[in-house]
Amino acid sequence: MTCASCVARVERALRRVEGVRSASVNLATEQATVEVEPGLDLLRLKAAVEEAGYEVAPAQVTLRVTGMTCASCVARVERALRRVPGVLEARVNLAAETATVDYLPGTVSVADLKAAVEAAGYGAEELRQAEEAALEREHAAELRDLFRRFVFAAAVAALTFVLTMLAAYTRHHLVTGIGPVDRLIEALAHPVALAFGPNPFLLNLLLLVLATPVQFWAGWRFYRGAWGALRHRTADMNTLIAVGTSAAYLYSALATFFPGWFVAGGVVPDVYFDTSATIIALILLGRYLELRARVQTSAAIRKLVGLQPRTARRLINGLEEEVPVEAVRVGDLLLVRPGERIPVDGVVVDGASAVDESMVTGESMPAEKVPGSRVIGGTVNLAGALVVRATAVGEGTVLARIIRLVREAQGSKAPIQRLVDQVAAVFVPAVIGVAGLTFVVWLVFGPQPALTPAMLRAVAVLIIACPCALGLATPTAIMVGTGRGAELGILIRNAEALERAHRLDTIILDKTGTLTAGRPEVVAVYPVNGLNAAELLRIAAAAERRSEHPLARAILRRAEAEGLAVPEPAEFRYRPGWGVEAVVDGRRVLVGSDRLLAEVGVDVDGLGPSLEMARSRGQTAVFVVVDGRLGGAVVLADTVKPGARDAVGAFRRLGLDVIMVTGDNQQTARAVAAELGIERVFAEVLPEDKARVVRQLQAEGRRVGVVGDGINDAPALAAADVGIAVGTGTDVAMETADITLVGGDLRLVAAAIALSRATVRTIRQNLFWAFIYNVVLIPVAAGALVPFGGPALNPMLAALAMAFSSVSVVSNSLRLRRFRPPVAA
Repeated sequence: MTCASCVARVERALRRVEGVRSASVNLATEQATVEVEPGLDLLRLKAAVEEAGYEVAPAQVTLRVTGMTCASCVARVERALRRVPGVLEARVNLAAETATVDYLPGTVSVADLKAAVEAAGYGAEELRQAEEAALEREHAAELRDLFRRFVFAAAVAALTFVLTMLAAYTRHHLVTGIGPVDRLIEALAHPVALAFGPNPFLLNLLLLVLATPVQFWAGWRFYRGAWGALRHRTADMNTLIAVGTSAAYLYSALATFFPGWFVAGGVVPDVYFDTSATIIALILLGRYLELRARVQTSAAIRKLVGLQPRTARRLINGLEEEVPVEAVRVGDLLLVRPGERIPVDGVVVDGASAVDESMVTGESMPAEKVPGSRVIGGTVNLAGALVVRATAVGEGTVLARIIRLVREAQGSKAPIQRLVDQVAAVFVPAVIGVAGLTFVVWLVFGPQPALTPAMLRAVAVLIIACPCALGLATPTAIMVGTGRGAELGILIRNAEALERAHRLDTIILDKTGTLTAGRPEVVAVYPVNGLNAAELLRIAAAAERRSEHPLARAILRRAEAEGLAVPEPAEFRYRPGWGVEAVVDGRRVLVGSDRLLAEVGVDVDGLGPSLEMARSRGQTAVFVVVDGRLGGAVVLADTVKPGARDAVGAFRRLGLDVIMVTGDNQQTARAVAAELGIERVFAEVLPEDKARVVRQLQAEGRRVGVVGDGINDAPALAAADVGIAVGTGTDVAMETADITLVGGDLRLVAAAIALSRATVRTIRQNLFWAFIYNVVLIPVAAGALVPFGGPALNPMLAALAMAFSSVSVVSNSLRLRRFRPPVAA
């Protein structure tokens, strides 16, 4: 909204929605207050505003969700959150245990969202950056609890297994050899036979006593999760484990107390307490290893949070006091000693030093800081003491924004995840159906007595099915990939951008500020028509005084360095891609490109040889027109960025076509392109026309990435399949570009594309394993190979395979932590 008519238009649009009692729009706060009838779908209000030509900016909150175990849980929590009136979108990340919710501001409270999650059977708390340490402690406590329960379950499972095997020996004389192992088994079996005699009841009773605490204490989390799912008429991973182990446990309990029932039916009353206990032990081990690996996937976030200092040294009237960093306010003066982290973003007002910014920008070389230099909170002051004036604190610092961006990226969903979500929604009910069908088929058609093998194969199906691997395949890879990117100074906006980046086949590079250093310097001044060099430079600097263009800044710097008095222009107008128009000392002055000269009908007579020489060297001429006559030209040169040549070579090795698109003239553009080895060049292209070049390439079937500074390149960045902003970590581009490089090293663009390819490759490997595992092993567990002479899968082996499946997926994702850029930055 820009004016009162916008306000009226939005109010009319809202009032037309059936069920709206009143609507009031505030232009200053950019907020609409709407009174509605109960039951109105609030998304209709959003649609009404958008139909009127405006946008509703959603609010966002991140919740920590506890109690999730598999992809079915993810689907259930997302459904619960999306049902809350006012919620626009909800994305749940199983690996991070978070839910990111977009909602209409003022319509939903965090309490409403927490209540929805809790009603679905899970726990929820708002996640703030300051709570990372507490979250880490919770994970440590959960790991200790899992390990304790696993050790107990494993010890009991081993004991029950040994007792069961020895009892089988005494009953069936299974060992007939005379080797040392046979003699050892016989020696162990003898006291078992003496203690329990030929009647198996006492031994079975002991096994029951041993297995019961494993079933209901060590395995309590599975029952709790299954009950929560049942209350909401659904099923999840816990349901499969609880039903499968309970079936083996209850079958064995019945065989212990009512063996006659089994004998009457022609079934040997064997017990399987060792099976249920071993299954629980193995699954607890898998959960422990999986959680430990999942904690490692969020190491990048913890590392970034760890950069934030706890305290700051504030200077008041020359006196130093140590205060919590939360107490620092914008404008405060802070003392930073050598070896200390800079508490918040700021500007150096006194002192000089070198600052290590590698953990934030990815730049390995320390940055020199002098009065006037900007510093980033969380970076390390290496040499001299600095006095810094705070310019951003709390959530407004670069580091806080990076953490938020990384967390949002890690919580986002890749398009490929949609297929997984659809499968997960029906996976557990389908497995329960397959297990039931397996039991019935083997009971009816299997060789008699069929009850025991039917039960064991149904249990094996329930246990071997692994929705966990499906749920973890994509988010763990995205978490590790985006986290590794953040460590390198590559900020990836979301999982969709990550997935699109791996498909790129063409890279468009801007020249000024991207391929070149972006800090041009004046190398020559050519006056004509009676002006001298100093006067020409003064007039040009005055006209450019209000411009932020790098060439304008360079002209102003040179004029000030020569001690020229540069007045404020009386009028000023910026014309993108052309130049500026201003009134200086009562004279109308135009400063810009030769395109500007052509528009006003001024030729460059008298500058020909000088211009040809400058352009052949890759230098840029800025023309000055005073009251309709050519006043001369200011020639500037910009150096190629360190690493730009390496970056272009890396793009080629990645199979990318490299194209330079610039507003500069043909000669200058081709001189720089030749130096870098770029063959295809679009020169003299206006900012709005850069987007047209992008669309032209896309029409040829290319997938185009645009690399720019996020300012003049904004239209092209928006039109590209992937927009990559370079060296704008403190700018708005961090919030809008698909990928942002906090530092200015172009080699990190190649690293970002290589990282996206490695991440997508890992996701595909994970999904392939998760799908193939379930597709192949569920039929094997059901006994599909038995009629053909193949093996039947023991439920204990099924539990081992299931635990291995989840752990292998997470471990494969963790390999991305070792990702190395294709060319060192």
